[in-house]
Amino acid sequence: FLHLENVLSEAELRNCREATDQYISTPPEELPSDFGTEDGIGYKNGFAWDKALEALVFHPAYWPIVKELTDNRPRFKAGTMLVNLPEKEARAPRLLHCAREDFGRYVTRYDVRNDQIFCNDFVIFPYFWDVNPGDGGLVVLPGSHKSEFDRPETLFDGGNLGDTAPQYALNITPKAGDVVIITELTTHGAL
Repeated sequence: FLHLENVLSEAELRNCREATDQYISTPPEELPSDFGTEDGIGYKNGFAWDKALEALVFHPAYWPIVKELTDNRPRFKAGTMLVNLPEKEARAPRLLHCAREDFGRYVTRYDVRNDQIFCNDFVIFPYFWDVNPGDGGLVVLPGSHKSEFDRPETLFDGGNLGDTAPQYALNITPKAGDVVIITELTTHGAL
């Protein structure tokens, strides 16, 4: 994973927060058909809700990284906005997972040839609010993106996450304005 600090300016952060609040607070019946949430956490097409959020797709702080990882052939796959509100109980499964397990061994690629990293499936998480220790958030198993072995079901209690990150996993705690990039091959989950 890559944790980039202080990526978003104060103005970008303010505009993204306002857009996020507007999306979340819009009654479902007033949303266009391609927008909304089914679980109270994942808001479909969040990147397209507002120009402030859409601008994050090509943000100059990480766009060169996207182009380098994809050998200058990026393809936008999805733009779901994930929201973790303390007053709403999370309904998403709290499981460690990765693309190797979810989509099959050869769907997602991460390899290095001629001193060039190539990855065809990764996630960019821009953070609009601080995540402090104990808040929950993203958990990653460093180095797992390079694994050639399936994760044994007994490891990490079958992938079930409790209230803390399991041994050897990291609970990443970014500040507002930070961005985290992970390949989908990294074993990850959320507390």
